[in-house]
Amino acid sequence: MLKITGYLVLLLASSFTLSFGGLLPNGNFEKSPSSTQLSGTKVEGKYAIPNWETFGFVEYITTGTKQQDMVLVVPEGKHAVRLGSNASIKQKVATQPGKFYALTFSFARTCAQEEVLNVIITPSSKGHTGILPLQTVYTSVGFDAYAWGFRAEANVVEITLHNPGQPGEDPACGPLIDTIALTILESVKPTGGNLVKNGDFGQGPYVFHTSSWGVLIPPNIEDSHSPLPAWRIESLKAVKYIDSLHFYVPEGQRAVELVGGKESVIAQTIRTQPGKLYALTFLVGDAKNGCVGPLAIEVFAAKATTKVTYNSKGRGGFTKGKLVFKAEERTTSIRFLSSFYTMTIDGSMCGPVLDDVKVLHAIRTPRHVTKV
Repeated sequence: MLKITGYLVLLLASSFTLSFGGLLPNGNFEKSPSSTQLSGTKVEGKYAIPNWETFGFVEYITTGTKQQDMVLVVPEGKHAVRLGSNASIKQKVATQPGKFYALTFSFARTCAQEEVLNVIITPSSKGHTGILPLQTVYTSVGFDAYAWGFRAEANVVEITLHNPGQPGEDPACGPLIDTIALTILESVKPTGGNLVKNGDFGQGPYVFHTSSWGVLIPPNIEDSHSPLPAWRIESLKAVKYIDSLHFYVPEGQRAVELVGGKESVIAQTIRTQPGKLYALTFLVGDAKNGCVGPLAIEVFAAKATTKVTYNSKGRGGFTKGKLVFKAEERTTSIRFLSSFYTMTIDGSMCGPVLDDVKVLHAIRTPRHVTKV
């Protein structure tokens, strides 16, 4: 009876969380195991961490914990967990079947090996599983936040974060995980004559209110269900999702920052009529994060292409771009990529901000890009 009651409490807590978007129960790991369930930093017991199930060598890390001469970074609060080789953490949450969700979490590398993280959602008929490579650290603070998208297939799903490990490595070696959140992704449709869905990037993963590093959207080769509705990442590197609370956003509350140079590509396929002219407009700027110098976005639609450059002083601002193209098919892909690899003064990867993307029927003949 106690197990059933606890399970119902978990479902109620999860349902409340997902209604608004936010941390999973004990998603920041601030509710700690009892002292009798810890052997140093190692967690002893499958259910030692409240609200979580652990498997394998899992450590409970407190701010200031050292690994040899290195202090382990805790992204938020005072506590996090580290997943040793072949270790994992799991939690069941209430979901609505058929709805899309975005999982957001922070992680930091703690070892020299090429660490990866396996994200598993069950049940799943299409295998909502993917491996996120952690070799690239985008921020100078030593940790990043990633989003992972999936479609729920049951009233309750199990979320697992697993470290597959590397052959012959230290069993205690692995990524440090913190601040795990979940939010529902609402369906998006073209509005106001704009053929682009979610052109203002208003729908996307949960962004931690207390963080200032944004959320990385992984390439579609890793995640088949984009946590950024209607958009796909056609590149080897991630694209950063930013909010106006922590960054400069040209229009509205959210935007994307192309942080991986030509390896940061974001695209969407829209419905078009062959032979018709369309005007693609968008905003290019900087996130007010110290990304200084020329920031350029290359744009592609049908056979048309252009480049829009914004000379950034790192203090926020934007310019407008326009490309008129002639559709050749019933669908047309529009693609944006950053022309340059850029870094902030403190060593974080950065790039141009893209926002307010629109495609409207054009009434004029094609012209080169227009900047206002």
